[in-house]
Amino acid sequence: MNVKDAQSRIKARIWQNIAKSGEQFSMVPHDTMETLVNLATDAALMELDDGLGDVIEGYKESMAIAPAGEEGEKTLWEGRPFLSIGTQYIITSERVRVIEGVLGKDREDIELIRIQDIDQKQTLRERMFNLGDITIRSHDDSKPKIKFNNVRDPETVHEILRRAVLSARKQYGLAYREEM
Repeated sequence: MNVKDAQSRIKARIWQNIAKSGEQFSMVPHDTMETLVNLATDAALMELDDGLGDVIEGYKESMAIAPAGEEGEKTLWEGRPFLSIGTQYIITSERVRVIEGVLGKDREDIELIRIQDIDQKQTLRERMFNLGDITIRSHDDSKPKIKFNNVRDPETVHEILRRAVLSARKQYGLAYREEM
């Protein structure tokens, strides 16, 4: 189930509960009721996402999962899509990693020095939740384009990734040159 489906189901459940409650809301304008239901839906989604984050952190601690990376490699940012437990995004000082799966795992790595372009996109609704998508284009043969979907605070993540790419290029003495 995606975010829009969850939002629709929660909103429908709230309207059903209002109807079943027997309370008289006829004095409240419909626009005001719609706004209240939307606010309650958004709050429920945010709470659900926070709960999922707590579950994932507890699972990592119980399994004693070591942080991503090798010696000298530092984790700069770690996150997941909004309302997801099966996908994890990690930016380290050397690579970008996408891990998918709950029981079985599929891991895709892109070295920072292979990244060509980073784009960020937010819809109006995503801006309300401070969510967004980050698209990474690289010289990686197996997966030249990776998308971080519905990450929290996408501007910060975009900037962390941009600075990490610049730092990696500087560390290896690489410069990007465009041909006109």
